[in-house]
Amino acid sequence: MIIHLGMSGSLRVLSESKAPEKHDHFDIELENGICVRFNDPRRFGAFLWANGKADSHELLSQLGPEPLSDDFTADYLYRRSRGRRVAIKNFIMNGHVVVGVGNIYASEALFMAGIHPQRAAGKTSLKRYAGLVDSIRDVLSRAIRQGGTTLRDFVNSDGSPGYFAQELLVYDRAGGDCFQCGASIRQKVIGQRSSYYCPGCQH
Repeated sequence: MIIHLGMSGSLRVLSESKAPEKHDHFDIELENGICVRFNDPRRFGAFLWANGKADSHELLSQLGPEPLSDDFTADYLYRRSRGRRVAIKNFIMNGHVVVGVGNIYASEALFMAGIHPQRAAGKTSLKRYAGLVDSIRDVLSRAIRQGGTTLRDFVNSDGSPGYFAQELLVYDRAGGDCFQCGASIRQKVIGQRSSYYCPGCQH
């Protein structure tokens, strides 16, 4: 089974019988009595049956590597970026390049790596990609430990919010002071997504 959470879907783990609520659409009942419930207010999510290996499914076979896997390296990003004029922020948010780097984590990782989000992917050096790979892994690992980032409607499997929002360095901090250099954090729309960066630290 392939489960896609869509924009705002979530899986809840329930240890006791609980009546479905308004946006609960699917239950997986386990032999031990635990229920895994799918909640999706926007109805963009999906449950798909796959014949054979899931990673050979047409929706998954063209995806890039997981950012916490050994396949995600500076050499890999450097090779994939050659000749690409696209902004590096859009490049690392492209699921065909690497999966799991969303808007928040892209902004944070680029800040930590000191890379301006509008820098052309193809004009970024191997050394800078090495720093970016480390930053992406660091940001995602810390976010996982904090249970994710709850800004609006994200929740964990037990329904609790994620607390990584308290550690954000640039995202959603436009006008605030940079924690590293004191410059004012700026906001710019890049690829139809709000991007946050420090003009003093990111080049």
